[in-house]
Amino acid sequence: MAIFEDSDKIDTMRFRYISKELKKHIPFTAFGAITGIVLMILFYNLPAKTSSSIFYILHPSHVLLSAFVTASMYKIHKTGGIKGKCRLWVLLMIGYFGSIGIATISDSIIPYLGEILLGLPNRGIHLGFIERWWLVNPLAIIGIAIAYFRPTTKFPHSGHVLLSTWASLFHMIMAFGLIQMNWVLVITVSIFLFLAVWIPCCISDIVFPLLFVKPR
Repeated sequence: MAIFEDSDKIDTMRFRYISKELKKHIPFTAFGAITGIVLMILFYNLPAKTSSSIFYILHPSHVLLSAFVTASMYKIHKTGGIKGKCRLWVLLMIGYFGSIGIATISDSIIPYLGEILLGLPNRGIHLGFIERWWLVNPLAIIGIAIAYFRPTTKFPHSGHVLLSTWASLFHMIMAFGLIQMNWVLVITVSIFLFLAVWIPCCISDIVFPLLFVKPR
């Protein structure tokens, strides 16, 4: 009976911590979405090829920071501090799937759903870990390696949120074609930018790595 009570207590502690972090990140995620709308207005008529080039700068950078923060979060909470030791292969698996998998949802899949909803003419799903596997996957490994030696979760998460917002935006700009800008487009894009960042990025940086550790 005590085992089940301890398990329930751990789950409750984890849920409270995760809920607190998700609420804390709402304002900054909303700010990121606003910066995305400003960039959309400035670069609305950008050619699809140029938007694609920008996307493949922002998305790999997002993966790098996501892998770094996800692996850092796991290591710090698993070992109780930045100098603790953990199994490298476990850190590698958590950092890789927590960054590649969730960054793909954030930067590609959710924006693509927005493109379908809006009926954008050049809509398409761009999976970086496949289309640019030689760039995206090694950067995830580099992010994990940095976290193994010097883990931190402060500034990188802020950068991660902004990079994810902008990567999601340029994924959608690629699909605009000759469609005219209107309020429906602006509002819908802003909603999808918020959703593409808040839920996946917080899952990647906070929820996913904490599933593998006990609260301290």
